[in-house]
Amino acid sequence: MHDITCTNVEGLEAAAGELDVPFEMDEDAFRAFYDRTARPLWAYVARITGDRQTADDLLQESYYRVLRARTAIDDETHRRNYLFRIATNLARDRYRRRATSPEVVPTLGESHGADVEAAGRTERRADLHRALGRLKRRERELLWLAYAQGSTHQEIGETLGLKTGSIKPLLFRARKRLAGLLRGTPQPGGDRA
Repeated sequence: MHDITCTNVEGLEAAAGELDVPFEMDEDAFRAFYDRTARPLWAYVARITGDRQTADDLLQESYYRVLRARTAIDDETHRRNYLFRIATNLARDRYRRRATSPEVVPTLGESHGADVEAAGRTERRADLHRALGRLKRRERELLWLAYAQGSTHQEIGETLGLKTGSIKPLLFRARKRLAGLLRGTPQPGGDRA
């Protein structure tokens, strides 16, 4: 993950000045917002795209678009949801442009010595990465936002552009499908879409 420096922000401000579109946040507010949200956003984008380099690119583009947004943002939660919504849309756009679907490549550490417990954790992590890689993109998005980010159903709905009432059954189906993949049970619905 790349950090944005003062020079980067100043460069973006200069570029925005050339386009005659002002940024909606000052540097200190942006820096604080970035510090609070960069890691979770990067992890989310890396998970849904399956590519660390793509996550780096989409992270930067998402923050740039938030800075340029002319949308009235009420509070910190709204700004965070708006940021995740932008990142989700950017990832979907990139996915649509690609002829093949992204592969989730497990990034596993090496097992040290004869530590059976660590080897078991590594194996479970690999199984989880493989199962997540076989889920549909929307299922990965839902599960990540709900369980890794701890987002509410309303926040997930806002981020993914879904009705709040549909989140619970969609999460249920995604969990059921993930559990089936982890057990090795064939799942209806095929692989990723």
